[in-house]
Amino acid sequence: MGFIYSVPIQTVQAAEIGSLTSELNLFLENEPDLKGTIVGVSIRSATTGELIYQHNGNTRLRPASNMKLLTAAAALSALGENYTFKTEILTDGKVRNDTLKGNLFLKGKGDPTLLTEDFDQMASELSKKGIRYIRGDLIADDSWYDDVRYSVDLPWSDETAYYGGQVSALTAAPDKDYDTGAVRISVRPGDKAGKKAIIKVTPKTNYVVIKNRVITVENEEKKQLEITRKHGSNEILIQGRIPIDSKPYKEWVAVWEPTGLALDLFKQALNKEEIKVVGKSRFDKTPNEATPITDHHSMPLKDLFIPFMKLSNNVHAETLVKEMGRVIKGSGTWESGLDVMNSEMSKLGLNTASCVIRDGSGISHINLISTNEVSKLLFNSQSQPWFPVYLQSLPVAGNMDRMTGGTLRHRLSTVGNVYAKTGTLTTVSSISGYIDTKSGNKLIFSIILNNLLEDTKGKAIEDKMIELISNY
Repeated sequence: MGFIYSVPIQTVQAAEIGSLTSELNLFLENEPDLKGTIVGVSIRSATTGELIYQHNGNTRLRPASNMKLLTAAAALSALGENYTFKTEILTDGKVRNDTLKGNLFLKGKGDPTLLTEDFDQMASELSKKGIRYIRGDLIADDSWYDDVRYSVDLPWSDETAYYGGQVSALTAAPDKDYDTGAVRISVRPGDKAGKKAIIKVTPKTNYVVIKNRVITVENEEKKQLEITRKHGSNEILIQGRIPIDSKPYKEWVAVWEPTGLALDLFKQALNKEEIKVVGKSRFDKTPNEATPITDHHSMPLKDLFIPFMKLSNNVHAETLVKEMGRVIKGSGTWESGLDVMNSEMSKLGLNTASCVIRDGSGISHINLISTNEVSKLLFNSQSQPWFPVYLQSLPVAGNMDRMTGGTLRHRLSTVGNVYAKTGTLTTVSSISGYIDTKSGNKLIFSIILNNLLEDTKGKAIEDKMIELISNY
């Protein structure tokens, strides 16, 4: 299924619009869970851009992860769909026989998709060049971006969660969900009651220290687990109990200073290749005169956007902001990146003077944008050469494949073709995208709900509204 905009689309008739308006107004007036909330709704024709329905359409609201619609469009426009992130291996010394006499630099340039096998591949390239000894230090360089790890409004309570991971130009992910700057913790029961649980960390690393206080219990007892990381350290405390027949429990935990995690994985990779480092491991900048030895390129943005948008990856969003700042303005900071975002949004027809853009992920409660501006962005994006990548990155309602349905795989399975970005914050729920209606019209919609007492109820409300939209 897909949106084919070259095919003539029926004009939305006035009678249909009137009926849709009545149905939506009636729903908004009578839905009990919307009492005391602020609701923004904007619906446009996907062909003409005609605004056919709005409710508080010009009211600025907190968008949650719908902010990623802006970040994705800006990155595609500023960087291009084939843009890749680069990681470099350099030296300030010379190779003599099997020995590198000098320091070895691992220089990150923002790649949020580096896995253990990528570090292994870079180490393998050194081995192929005949290097067996490094008579110097192993140095991690994350200076491509500044050293500010968190966006300005990230809540302190989110700093250990995978979605609150630190942003570094040199980082690593545990698996192909690419939850950058995090490790995956697996807890499974011991072989009998009373024994400690078995903990596995992915990627395998000593950069985090596990304090295991989980006891295996009989099946009659309930599972109760708590995983916390001590602030300012990589000491992870795991406590509670797990029944003996339980399946492994998995949780992703953001590390403190992910540059060190990347460095540790590269050290392990060198050890696998039996390359001995005589010096110390440390952090520093790569000198300008350093000589490149090898490098690694990430997947292009058109592929990276699948895990980024389908799974709503916050760290990817913030990395893209810093990368736009670095590439376009020469400064890998949030300030520079957000300047680029505002500029790109203006080019796409948004009134940025009416918006507050504080980050790329939407985790800030200070971000503000109206649903009319979001629907305008979605309409104007259709004329851009990168639009097929943008559309393909959106979650597809009811599609159970994780990298297709994403955050919509368990929603709206009975509704027609829906490609949309979801969003959730405490007291906030949002969804914006494209829909094929039952009459054959193609519409653009944006729904943002603020001041919900229970943000989880927002999803059911959105789904009911989208079902009404699909009928016209």
